[in-house]
Amino acid sequence: MSTPVPDAGGASAPPSAPRSRTPRIHPAWWVAAVSFVTVMSAAAFTAAPGLFVEPLNAELGWSRATIGFGVGLQVILYGLTAPFAAALMDRFGMRPVVTAALVVITVGALSTVWMSEPWQFVLGWGLLVGVGSGSMALAFTATVTGRWFVARRGLVSGVLTAATASGQLVFLPLLAWIVENQGWRPASVTVAIAALVAIPLVLFLLRDHPADLGLAPYGGEYVPKPAPARGAAKRAVTALFDAARTGPFWLLAGAFAICGATTNGLVRTHFVPGAHDHGMPITVAASLLAVIGVVDVIGTIGSGWLTDRFSPRVLLGVYYTLRGVALLFLPSLMAPSVELPMVFFIVFYGLDWVATVPPTLALCREFYGEDAPIVFGWVLASHQVGAGVVAFAGGLVRDVTGSYDAVWYGAGVLCAGAALMSLVVRKRQATPDVSDL
Repeated sequence: MSTPVPDAGGASAPPSAPRSRTPRIHPAWWVAAVSFVTVMSAAAFTAAPGLFVEPLNAELGWSRATIGFGVGLQVILYGLTAPFAAALMDRFGMRPVVTAALVVITVGALSTVWMSEPWQFVLGWGLLVGVGSGSMALAFTATVTGRWFVARRGLVSGVLTAATASGQLVFLPLLAWIVENQGWRPASVTVAIAALVAIPLVLFLLRDHPADLGLAPYGGEYVPKPAPARGAAKRAVTALFDAARTGPFWLLAGAFAICGATTNGLVRTHFVPGAHDHGMPITVAASLLAVIGVVDVIGTIGSGWLTDRFSPRVLLGVYYTLRGVALLFLPSLMAPSVELPMVFFIVFYGLDWVATVPPTLALCREFYGEDAPIVFGWVLASHQVGAGVVAFAGGLVRDVTGSYDAVWYGAGVLCAGAALMSLVVRKRQATPDVSDL
């Protein structure tokens, strides 16, 4: 058994050989637990935008399209930052990248407390929170699962994806109560505090690679820690260009853009103000959105379990079809009070919310190997571009028509396209063995 040797700075250098014994509880599970708590703590920034639409419109007189533009920029940058964040994690490690991201989120959320003009909202919540949150995006999940797990990757992907939904369960009712009773500024401060509290967890508990502890990844063989990958931005762009020459990338990106449009862009941003249009109190609508987060934990973990056992293409086709059907029924369910059909919609939609992530990530791994986290980051970018467009378009349609109905129906139709794109992704052809040639 090798002994870590202190380096010049006093830190312990990683072991050069694997340990002879594996701990009873593999450290991969502790890394997954810390990652879950960190992402959950940072989820406050994804819970807040839908709660800010009405108070910003009422107090500052901004149109819903203007507010939707700021929120849309945040979700687009969330996606566009993710591929570079994955590459930066390969270069510098997960710990410094995630810590810097949480600091940027804190600064961005706090800066909105003193804003009085739309451009300040776009700068603080759109630009800073967007870049910071992008570095905490699902590319982080892909990096953790790719480094620390060989077995149970689908399950762990589902659990970590559900962390954001778990955070919404914690923060949505709290933030809704703060907005209604104290105003939107204290709610923005709460978002900043939530990101700040997560920083010590990352600094002291997050481990970068199994080889740092002289261990193999869970369910796999020992692999020495690779040298830091230089040229992070170049690698991210190169991975995009390589993937863009393949058909599966465009099918997955197109379907995931619709996924983002019908979740982050539409329901997360506009469900609360849409329900409020029908007389439902903001706190009640926010609580329903939080229930989506509760059920989403079950749906996403279950989807990870299913992804380990069934075709991810078929799973995606089923998920998008069911989502589209649910959205077509939503306008008829809106009412001042919560009726049983609305509860059924919330539970049904929650099960499907980000259940698409584990099978999409599995298909990225199937086609793109070691570059899968970066390629998935670009697929996630399309998810957020779709979300950003609909966050703005939903507000614009509401301003022009006085109703969200056209947006709900249009999103339901788009889901049919996403289902079709997922089902036609072909299986990767096995590379012929040299001996067979």
